[in-house]
Amino acid sequence: MDVEERNNLYPIFLKVHVLNVLIIGGGKVGLEKLGFLLKSSPNAIVQVVALRFKAELKELAAKHQVVLVEEAYNSRFLNDQHLVIAATDDVVINRQIYTDAKAQNTLVNVADTPAYCDFYLGGIVTKGHVKIAISTNGKSPTTAKRLRQYFEEALPDNINEMVQNLNRYRNAIKGDFAEKVNRLNALTAELSYRDKSEKFDNQ
Repeated sequence: MDVEERNNLYPIFLKVHVLNVLIIGGGKVGLEKLGFLLKSSPNAIVQVVALRFKAELKELAAKHQVVLVEEAYNSRFLNDQHLVIAATDDVVINRQIYTDAKAQNTLVNVADTPAYCDFYLGGIVTKGHVKIAISTNGKSPTTAKRLRQYFEEALPDNINEMVQNLNRYRNAIKGDFAEKVNRLNALTAELSYRDKSEKFDNQ
């Protein structure tokens, strides 16, 4: 595959309950971004800045650690922020937010503008301790959505119990690191093979 045609993003999982997240915009897009963040990380520390807020956004904020600031955007709001999401309906303001954030070396995402994004909010599947993040490199959010729906159905409901059991087993294994890895690999190998056999049996 040509290197220019691949997704070169590096996925990470952020502890947003110990980071400061700023969303600028209280309308439909701001609500969408806030909802997406809180669905995955209900304990996220978030501040939302806007002149006006949708009623649904206010209701959502009241249920979480979200501070609403009813003011026009000012670069001072970027102070001490780790992640910034620009979600206003004004292209000029969104680009100013991007410029200000870059000047402070703060990671920024400008909604629906991939060229002005240090990170994307991709599709996320969560079942207990298992979380899968999906990215189409900003090319097709609809594809990410469909893949999310697929994995939500494909992952077994008891996968969280399995992960917890494996964690207890890992802690009980004696031996060095390499031996532990080999034993865990042997124990979990059947997961992928079983799925493949079921697939072929059904054909």
